[in-house]
Amino acid sequence: MELPIGYQTFHKEKFFNYQMNRLHALGYARRADIEKAAKEIKTRQDYVRVFKQLAAEAQAEGRLKNSAFYLRAAEFFVEPSSPEKNSIYRQFSETFYTAFTDEKIARHQVPYNGRFLPAMELEAKASPAKGVILLFGGFDSLIEEFFVIWKFFAEAGYRVIAFEGPGQGGALRLYGQVFDHDWEKPVAAILNHFNIPEAALIGISMGGYWAIRAAAFEPRIQQVVSWSPVYDWMEQIPGFAQALLRQMLKWEGMMNAAIRLRMKLFPILDHAIRQTLYMTQKDQPMDAVRWMLGMNRRHLSSDKAPQDVLLVGGEHDVFQPVKLLYKQRDALVYARSVSTRIFTTAEHADMHCQMGNLNLAMTEIETWLRAKMETPRSTNVLITNC
Repeated sequence: MELPIGYQTFHKEKFFNYQMNRLHALGYARRADIEKAAKEIKTRQDYVRVFKQLAAEAQAEGRLKNSAFYLRAAEFFVEPSSPEKNSIYRQFSETFYTAFTDEKIARHQVPYNGRFLPAMELEAKASPAKGVILLFGGFDSLIEEFFVIWKFFAEAGYRVIAFEGPGQGGALRLYGQVFDHDWEKPVAAILNHFNIPEAALIGISMGGYWAIRAAAFEPRIQQVVSWSPVYDWMEQIPGFAQALLRQMLKWEGMMNAAIRLRMKLFPILDHAIRQTLYMTQKDQPMDAVRWMLGMNRRHLSSDKAPQDVLLVGGEHDVFQPVKLLYKQRDALVYARSVSTRIFTTAEHADMHCQMGNLNLAMTEIETWLRAKMETPRSTNVLITNC
């Protein structure tokens, strides 16, 4: 599937603009619809209303794929405390699987913590398959929204198993699975359920952190793609500021009040905090801060990961900056090999997760994976740019 190329200026507010570009880049939205929506959207409430309307229009016209992805766009900004959150999610899921019925998606419920994790399996378009790839998104992603990526790797000849971990998508909404940064646990559950002796692992966005963490403790993973690395959120700020922040964190009441004030002033921060609390089923702003700071170099355990590793980033990624990629690279001291790929503006792929030229990013990741799967394994550490 040919995907759009180029990061567009749909909206003057950068976060709205990124979300619209993500919707556009994933290939199942019409540019004209997004441009129409952008003219009407000033607030998160507008975003929900406008994309619900676009979804209804697409449904009425039989454009079910468009409708599904517009429902996801709306659901993204619904307040977590609203009953509409789960209602739109269920409508999105039903519409998605109706729209994509010809894709022969095998849906699975993988046992985990006494309940389930949702997974989808796509057969390799090659026989025998080149290998098995486990894939997942980041933060509050849904398994279905990155379908175009899962399909790309299946068509490239791999058996693909994509899943939602605790705190994500249906794992939370349907089965009450609360977030856990120890991602080796859900990865092990997937490997066990499908009886997979070895596989590659691709984590997208914040999933890039959990992919490294899982690789450090799960020997059945042989190749890992961190797309993009987080390493340690504290590493974005200077050392003296880190020490100051750690002192401030001791004053929980003051910090809760300060964060609540900033949430009123900055709607995107408000969204991020509320979403984090929803995923973790907590209620105080400081709980969200602790969750974020739980993603750190000590917990990550990069020095225990023995795999071939590919670190993917964009030179203008404002969510997971390139400086974190370099720190992650240097920390992988035990890896069999470490490759890095930083995409540029000239390639239309400099933004977060290469929204602007997904085909280029997927092609280069697949090329790296194929080369590593075909290469005899050694224990030498090699750092390259691919």
